[in-house]
Amino acid sequence: MKKVNIIIDNKKIKAEKEKTILEVALENKIDIPNLCFHQDLKIKGECRLCMVEIDKQLVASCTIKVKDGMIIRTDSPQIKKVIKINLELIFSQHCEKCYDCVWRFNCRLLEYARKYKININKFSDRKIKYPTYSFNDCIEFDSSKCIDCLNCVEVCQNQGINFLEVKGRGHLHEVFPSLNKKIDCIYCGQCIIHCPVGAFESVGEFEKIEKPFLEKDKIKIVQIAPAVRASIGEEFNFPYKYSTMGKLVSALKEIGADYVFDVSSGADFTTIEESKEFIKRIKEGGKLPIITSCCPSWVKFVEFYYPQFIPNLTSVRSPQILLGGLIKNYWARKNKIDPSKISVISIMPCTSKKYEIKRKELKIDKLAPVDYVLTVRELSRLIKKRKIDFKNIKPLNLDDPFGNPSGSGVIYGSSGGMMESALRTAYKMIVGRKNLNIEFKKVRGNSGIKKARINIKNKILNVAVVNGLGNARKILEELKINPKKYNFIEVMACPGGCIGGGGQPVPSNNQIKKERAKILYSIDSKSKKKLSEDNPSIKKTYKEYLNNEKIIKKICHTKYKKINKKKYEKIN
Repeated sequence: MKKVNIIIDNKKIKAEKEKTILEVALENKIDIPNLCFHQDLKIKGECRLCMVEIDKQLVASCTIKVKDGMIIRTDSPQIKKVIKINLELIFSQHCEKCYDCVWRFNCRLLEYARKYKININKFSDRKIKYPTYSFNDCIEFDSSKCIDCLNCVEVCQNQGINFLEVKGRGHLHEVFPSLNKKIDCIYCGQCIIHCPVGAFESVGEFEKIEKPFLEKDKIKIVQIAPAVRASIGEEFNFPYKYSTMGKLVSALKEIGADYVFDVSSGADFTTIEESKEFIKRIKEGGKLPIITSCCPSWVKFVEFYYPQFIPNLTSVRSPQILLGGLIKNYWARKNKIDPSKISVISIMPCTSKKYEIKRKELKIDKLAPVDYVLTVRELSRLIKKRKIDFKNIKPLNLDDPFGNPSGSGVIYGSSGGMMESALRTAYKMIVGRKNLNIEFKKVRGNSGIKKARINIKNKILNVAVVNGLGNARKILEELKINPKKYNFIEVMACPGGCIGGGGQPVPSNNQIKKERAKILYSIDSKSKKKLSEDNPSIKKTYKEYLNNEKIIKKICHTKYKKINKKKYEKIN
């Protein structure tokens, strides 16, 4: 791409011609205040905080592309004055709760208020009241914090949901959940990680983070999702390419965990069962294409919007639910512990996992396999609240028997990882030997829909990986016309897969997600255990416990159902 020469605050920079001033400034670590700008969304120019000076003219830097010879100032007295006025305008219309806010980790407004010396207390006596909405006790939207940037509306549209709408015009316009009974939230949480001011949060993100560790009469078992090791370091300023699993285990033990397991081991069990089900459907003429069901947002999407495809969903439970079931049954029995005395706490990159653990059909002997879900952001806040020195804490190993997963289990955290894992195992089950051919790598990457033709024992399998729910409608509409087009489909609701989940650190954009994915694939490439069946706990668990179809069905499988009723409420 052609480069141009510009100057920002007396610093000479070579910049790509098609980029905006704000993009170039941020890439070169030049601080320009901004709220509505997000690298993955359309330029809106709503907040007017990113003002810069060119030839004594003030312009919004997010709307102007760089040109050769540009001389730009970001810190003149005139700019500072305008930014302060714009900030005060924002505070005067919104955020009546800002004056007593303590835990506003996701809001850049307070940071800018301090920088530009704005007394936010003078806005605390406003009588304007805005409602707060709760979406199935998973996501909460406090519209009083909204600055009308419309990032949430755009990303909800990108997801193909359109649950968030706008009513009114100009300064009177307001974001609110759709009243259309045919549209419902699927709890993916993309609104959270694209909101610059914390108007969207996972429920309990501030108040309830300690609750799971305060039950004195319970054995507290924490299980960590694959993507978490690749992202939580961001909360503590670790560089990318650094997995912090060992430090995370140590921090959790200090917080109160008795045991720490890896959900990647649960992913290995899911792979085994899913591969068996796939092969069975091919051989016995079962419903094809088989479609993954690990992502609860995707499952909710199918149940609510496309119930005709429910029979296509694999019956295999997601890794967190499957491992939770093994912990409360197999592990509890081996250790002579009453399952009701065990509390399973999942650390997830995902907000919809909070919804998943409440599904009644997932209970085993009237007990939920997982009791609590904390997102990456929630756990990082708990670590900070407990004043744990995460950077210098001594790493610890995960506990046996579910602490030694395969590389296939770890890559579940990235789009295409589940498909690649299943293909590795299915190939061995059919052919009788491993084949880690580069052909499987065609399902990797951030393309919206990835397709591959896999040759297994002279049988061509057509597979597809759907990256983000915005692409799910496309593939399902294809299947309506040609139901036999694919044999196997993976769908992850969040762009990038779990690494881009709604519970991940903020900011989260395509480039950051690529870095997180690199960590997972690096772990896989260095692992000697490439296939899920290489996980040492697999053979042992199947021999000792999962040794008949009745138990396997009870622990590893479930059925899904059509959902007609939408569920959200106006809190105040």
